[in-house]
Amino acid sequence: MARYNDASCRLCRREGEKLFLKGDRCYSEKCSVSKRPYAPGFHGEQRKKLSEHGIQLREKQKAKRYYGVLEKQFGKYYEVALRKKGRTGENLLRLLENRLDNVIYRMGMGASRPEARQIVNHSHITVNGNKVNIPSYQVKVGDVIEVRQSSKSLPLFKKIIETENTKALPSWLSFDTANLKGTVLGECPREEVDLNVQEQLIVEWYSKS
Repeated sequence: MARYNDASCRLCRREGEKLFLKGDRCYSEKCSVSKRPYAPGFHGEQRKKLSEHGIQLREKQKAKRYYGVLEKQFGKYYEVALRKKGRTGENLLRLLENRLDNVIYRMGMGASRPEARQIVNHSHITVNGNKVNIPSYQVKVGDVIEVRQSSKSLPLFKKIIETENTKALPSWLSFDTANLKGTVLGECPREEVDLNVQEQLIVEWYSKS
């Protein structure tokens, strides 16, 4: 499957805000958005006023980049969200939050979503005792997510056990740091999606496309 392999900081600069794709670097003075708060490219500093359609498009692109999802897959998430009961925009965000790589990030096992995706890709994670190496795997209420026993001795996970986790844990997840084990307690409420995303603009973009 295709994957964006260019510099992550270019994506943040293109959207004009931090997407937190580089972990601790995003909070430091090295952050590219802080140093160069304009779009990449020769004409990056010449920001133009966006049309209504352009604003909706940028919102969709921003959401895609937050979660590391490509265009075709994002469109499929929207189609599933549209068929579900309730608000389509909130359904869409909930599907994205339920991705296994995002849950690993929310539990504090990855400094960023790209790092969490790599953890899943490298087969370090089990769900209900079964190895899962698909970042887009949709977790369900009651699922138990744990680092594989053979992986717990790796430096990355030993550091997590030894370091106090300062990241706020969402109410819909629980995580036992000592055992590197967490549980999905419920559905993700909209108010706990702490991202600068206006999902209604995404719905409007798809409805006009």
